[in-house]
Amino acid sequence: MTLEDYRAQFPITQKLIWLNHAAIAPLVKPAAEAMIRFSQESCELASARYDEWLDTYEALRRSSARLMGASPREIALLKNTSEGLATVAMGLQWRAGDKIVAFKEEFPANQYPWQRLQAKGVRIAWLCATDPLERIDEAAKDARLLALSFVQFLSGYRADLNAIGEICARRGTIFVVDGIQGLGVFPVDVRKAKIGALAADGHKWMFGPEGQAIFYISPELQEQVEPVEFGWTNTANFNDYGVRDLTLRPDAGRYECGTLNTIGCYGLRAAINFVLEVGVERIGPRVQELGDQIAEGVRQRGYELLGERTPVTGAGIVSFRKAAESSDAIVARLREERIVAASRAGWVRASPHFYMTNDEIDRMLALL
Repeated sequence: MTLEDYRAQFPITQKLIWLNHAAIAPLVKPAAEAMIRFSQESCELASARYDEWLDTYEALRRSSARLMGASPREIALLKNTSEGLATVAMGLQWRAGDKIVAFKEEFPANQYPWQRLQAKGVRIAWLCATDPLERIDEAAKDARLLALSFVQFLSGYRADLNAIGEICARRGTIFVVDGIQGLGVFPVDVRKAKIGALAADGHKWMFGPEGQAIFYISPELQEQVEPVEFGWTNTANFNDYGVRDLTLRPDAGRYECGTLNTIGCYGLRAAINFVLEVGVERIGPRVQELGDQIAEGVRQRGYELLGERTPVTGAGIVSFRKAAESSDAIVARLREERIVAASRAGWVRASPHFYMTNDEIDRMLALL
């Protein structure tokens, strides 16, 4: 199938031009259908097909692992990106004087957990996401952990995970990635990038539901990160209700505290399988192309771009503004024409996905 053929899987195209995938994406049809089917079966049969639920959990782990070059045993099914990042931040045994490298432009989910550790005497070295690798290397040389987003939520700057991962590995620094704005669009190989942990919700670029995330954590880091939340499913014998043994599960499942979001698992499994079918190797270049079209179009109309786009650092997020215009007003004007973007910190943020057309981008630009 061509990329254009997949457009039929997005009924939203009949109603809206959705330039807001960096916030909440539309559910892709297979995800919506999987969740509807689960809801109907639950209504009619309760948990009579519980074995199928268990199979779905494992299938979601396998699909998630394929998406990032991991093993299913390294995948936990959590509620959101914040929970994954907080699991690492709160689960490590910190010492006064430990150092973290963090980045000023990050979304709060990848700042607040690290900032809270300052109360324990942890130091934070604040860098900019666009700083050269040499500066990141220098900051990481005595750092215990470095936390970075794959793609920055406002500027759309895409980090070189492999290069930064090599720095972290050489420095003995734990590499933690907030993957929510890039996973599913651009390739990620956790082995090659030497990532210790990566968390990503499914409701943005993977077309899945809110409240369902995937969390990769390497076996080495599993031995260092204690579960922050503890319930019956963190333990190795959780299926035996008569056992009272606190031995942890021997894989990433040790970070799952209690009953899973089953309907979310059905939806995200279908969504990730859809992404894998289309192919990240095809999705990324198309998203980059649409982002470039927006960037060039707004520049020609006298708008200021946030950051510089290159083939290496560009992604699906383009933020722009004009001094004489309110970003809220621009977004409202676009919405009147059934075009949805976002207002963020005084910028208009547009975030297209691969199934959209160049004509739709031109319609948005014509209204600026």
